[in-house]
Amino acid sequence: MNFQIQNKNIGHGQPCFIIAELSANHNQDIEIALKTVKAAKQAGADAIKLQHYTPDTITIDSNKEYFQIKQGTLWDGTTLYELYKGAYMPWEWTSKIQKAAAEEGLICFSSPFDKTAVDFLEDHDMPAYKIASFEINDIPLIEYVASKGKPVIISTGIANLADIELAVQTCRKAGNGEIALLKCTSTYPAALDDINLLTIPNMQQTFQTIVGLSDHTMGISVPSASVALGAKIIEKHFILDRSMGGPDASFSLNVDEFTQMVTTVRDVEKALGTISYELSDKVKKSREHSRSLFVVKDVKKGEVFTEDNIRSIRPAFGLHTVHQKEIMGKKSNKDLEKGTPLQWNFIE
Repeated sequence: MNFQIQNKNIGHGQPCFIIAELSANHNQDIEIALKTVKAAKQAGADAIKLQHYTPDTITIDSNKEYFQIKQGTLWDGTTLYELYKGAYMPWEWTSKIQKAAAEEGLICFSSPFDKTAVDFLEDHDMPAYKIASFEINDIPLIEYVASKGKPVIISTGIANLADIELAVQTCRKAGNGEIALLKCTSTYPAALDDINLLTIPNMQQTFQTIVGLSDHTMGISVPSASVALGAKIIEKHFILDRSMGGPDASFSLNVDEFTQMVTTVRDVEKALGTISYELSDKVKKSREHSRSLFVVKDVKKGEVFTEDNIRSIRPAFGLHTVHQKEIMGKKSNKDLEKGTPLQWNFIE
């Protein structure tokens, strides 16, 4: 189930692939976008992800009720067209951002929102594609993206089980098995009790794909915990400074927060380690302070061992405690001082 994006191996046995989502956090200023790329690298991201749409490729300019935003979101009170008009990234920036990412050693890829965007991104040699949550039911788009033979990362934020199954089947029917699914909750910001991270291992088992997390919570606890449940990709909205404002600012991590998230994720990965019952050298040394059988009162030669003069205490330099009952009632073959670790050759 592993695949590669550029020179980065992703999947089982690999470090989590951490994506900084630029989204609308460029405020339609190319200099902000380029600074964000550099900051993403400094914060520890593996990749910067773009979005390629225009207001006209993602919706139409209409004030009809269907197009008005009134679902209790951050963007209520406007229309879809007006929201995307103020949020989209000019496509002519693409080459400059790719160059800046390459100079920083960052992978750069994008979410296309229609076929024209896919064609444009193919001309720019994008190494992978992301299907946004709200496009998981655009089967012709997924089919077209999958046909390009590059890894397809799919967010599942508004999807039910049938939606995910159809999207995965569409990729596989197109001959593309390089699929990753991202557990996602498409509310902005997302509440902790809506996240359901336990879905991650089930999703991996059900669909036999790489699984990760696209997170819209405020904070780093959710992405950090997701790693312990098997997430191999983490996507998080990234912004230079939330005070800049913008459509996605309120649920984006700033540089310090993103850096802390990356550090915590890497710490969790180290702590996960492997399945092992072997003891490290340090733990073996600590084991010396565990229990064993000791002489706790002076014992004369020929005296009987009892619970009064032999006890299980710390440290662990005497006989194993499992032998305590076996030794009781037997005699000492020598004088033993209090504090002597009991040994077999002391017993008649």
